[in-house]
Amino acid sequence: VQLVESGGGLVQPGGSLRLSCAVSGYTYCMAWFRQAPGKKREGVASIDPSGNTAYADSLKGRFTISQDNTRNTLYLHMNGLDPEDSGMYYCAAKPSALCTLRSTAAYIYWGQGTQVTVSS
Repeated sequence: VQLVESGGGLVQPGGSLRLSCAVSGYTYCMAWFRQAPGKKREGVASIDPSGNTAYADSLKGRFTISQDNTRNTLYLHMNGLDPEDSGMYYCAAKPSALCTLRSTAAYIYWGQGTQVTVSS
């Protein structure tokens, strides 16, 4: 399985950004994680093959995870961005159920990350 993220960049506070992750190979759970400098990697959102989604409580309503019909592309739509949202965003996947956001160890496939910087 290979995961390749794109779409990161510099955006002003309050702006929007859409991240994409190209997925090759079979996966079950797919998710986005993020990591700010000096902080632990944290779960952002996850999605399963049925389209069931889960979000970090602090991000509900601002971020939306989605996938195309073939599950070859994973997206993260981010609105109302704040400087606290800056960091490296990673696409992750696992071939089994239980799409947790609480543990990075549960995911065995990772992309290289795409940088998001929210600044004026």
